[in-house]
Amino acid sequence: MTEDIRTRLDRVQERIHRAAVRAGRNAHEITLIAVSKTFDAATVQSAVDAGARDFGENRVQEALTKAPLVRGDHIRWHLIGHLQSNKARAALEIFDVIHSIDSLSLVERLDRISGELGKRPVVLVQVDLGQEATKTGATEGELPEIVEALGHAAHLDFRGLMTLPPFFEDAEEARGYFRRLREIREGINHARTSEHHLTELSMGMSHDFEVAIEEGATMVRVGTAIFGERVKH
Repeated sequence: MTEDIRTRLDRVQERIHRAAVRAGRNAHEITLIAVSKTFDAATVQSAVDAGARDFGENRVQEALTKAPLVRGDHIRWHLIGHLQSNKARAALEIFDVIHSIDSLSLVERLDRISGELGKRPVVLVQVDLGQEATKTGATEGELPEIVEALGHAAHLDFRGLMTLPPFFEDAEEARGYFRRLREIREGINHARTSEHHLTELSMGMSHDFEVAIEEGATMVRVGTAIFGERVKH
């Protein structure tokens, strides 16, 4: 299994490198997050053994049962799914990066609990650009007050934005969503001092991450292209 994952991981890294070159970027600026949701700890361990270090999970409870079984240096766990406020404390116990901030109340809760736990997690705001009923995220209209609140949060390291556009068979159709997220970040940065500029754009999955990289992605969330077809529950 490890060899299969290593082969796929190498292939994805090569695709990241080629996309970065096309965009005139350095591939080292791009973090590959292996989306390990629904895969067991043994499979994740195989990915660690193959060289992966960043892992994305959708559900807090699944990560809580899986992460303690995975061994390796410098492993980072990313919450890429919706975070319910009643799971905030549990999420902060396990995740290093939370990609899915989407409300003022969640900012306030995470900031308070992070202070109690003596932690300062990296956080991103999820922006809902596709307006799909099945997906979450802050609207563009809600974004300014969330960004302002994060600017005052003492225990959260606000680094950037995340989006999950609609699925398109043709990845090129997602380009406009990725470009819009980059433009939103640029607008936020225009009003901030350089030392407080947002640096991260979490966007792009197995089928469209190359387009996302061309539009400025600094984190890509890739599951199927690394682990194979997802286990169905």
